Amino acid sequence: MILAHRIRLVPSGSQSAYFTRACGVARFAYNWALAEWQRQYDAGEKPSEVALRKQLNALKSEQFPWMREVTKCAPQHAIKNLGRAYGNFFDDVAKYRRAEIPWKRVRTPRFKRKGVHDSFRADNGPDQQHPNAVKVDGKRVKLPIAGWVKMREEVRFTGRILSVTISRRADGWYASFAVEVRHEPPVRSDVSVVGVDLGITSLATLSDGSPKIPSPKPLRRYLQKLKHLSRDLTRKQRGSRNRAKAKTKLARLHRRIADIRGDALHKLTTSLMRYRTIAIEDLNVCGMLANRCLSRAIGDLGFFEFRRQLEYKAAMAGSSVIVAARWYPSSRLCSSCAAKNETLALSERLWTCASCGTSHDRDHNAAVNLARYAESSAASACGAAGSGGEDHLAVKPAA
Repeated sequence: MILAHRIRLVPSGSQSAYFTRACGVARFAYNWALAEWQRQYDAGEKPSEVALRKQLNALKSEQFPWMREVTKCAPQHAIKNLGRAYGNFFDDVAKYRRAEIPWKRVRTPRFKRKGVHDSFRADNGPDQQHPNAVKVDGKRVKLPIAGWVKMREEVRFTGRILSVTISRRADGWYASFAVEVRHEPPVRSDVSVVGVDLGITSLATLSDGSPKIPSPKPLRRYLQKLKHLSRDLTRKQRGSRNRAKAKTKLARLHRRIADIRGDALHKLTTSLMRYRTIAIEDLNVCGMLANRCLSRAIGDLGFFEFRRQLEYKAAMAGSSVIVAARWYPSSRLCSSCAAKNETLALSERLWTCASCGTSHDRDHNAAVNLARYAESSAASACGAAGSGGEDHLAVKPAA
């Protein structure tokens, strides 16, 4: 199993300058390969990332000698990333032809811009001359050419380090380690089941009756400050030092918002690993974001990230995730008598069943129905297959 751990670095001034140069080389190699790929394709040739890497190696000594100032992994892995980008593009085209996704979701490789997702990679690949190009010793890491760089914490996983990706977020440098570890998921004998209903007012409501988990809503909390810093940035002259300072302040705030959201999701998904079976809904996040009245609130919660974290953590903890079908009316069904409330509106957070007279909290009732959905044998078979949704372009109704 390969696990990743991202740690903030504390580089010196010369090391920060080297990281900037390495990111520039990786960006240049990616853009050069993309332009060459398009040129060869227009000429009727069949480009590939392997051929482009060999072509760059033959050219860089004469045309791009400054590339040798950084690790050779930076341009090589940048072209490999382009190959994966084109692989994803061809997969999306195939899905579009099968009417699984709309054309607007087909991801075409684009040229990289300076200062946007700057990163480069170094690894301990099959190179026999440099078997330990990346080494870790406590709170420091050894990188090619850069040498030993201090870290804020130690790598929490024990195993063989395959690679490290150095990236910049705002004004900070981070190292993301890919570690190969031996891990066998535990065999669990408990039969605990929980249903999780995600919402806007509360991040999650569990079927076991525990208190609702509040949402941090970091974007809503810092929205006014975000607007203020964005307005200050637009008023600065392009190319000036004050504009660079304003850009850094805005990037720091974006990083803080993302960190608060990610921290809340990690704490929630980790706490759910105490259950053997976890039932969730198959939410069409892209379709929900099309609602102009709720898109900002939904985007502030991170529903897709919640499911991604839940699935990989469940695989490690020996738990299972049951995904209810997209059209399963979890909120409309009475958890006491299973009667369906056809007239339930999205604004009704409390409602009373007309058949049995039971009063329900909308979110808790949905969580209980999801837990019962997971307990049924038919739901287990459906959940094991994946999302359970038939129409990938449809939007889950407001239920």
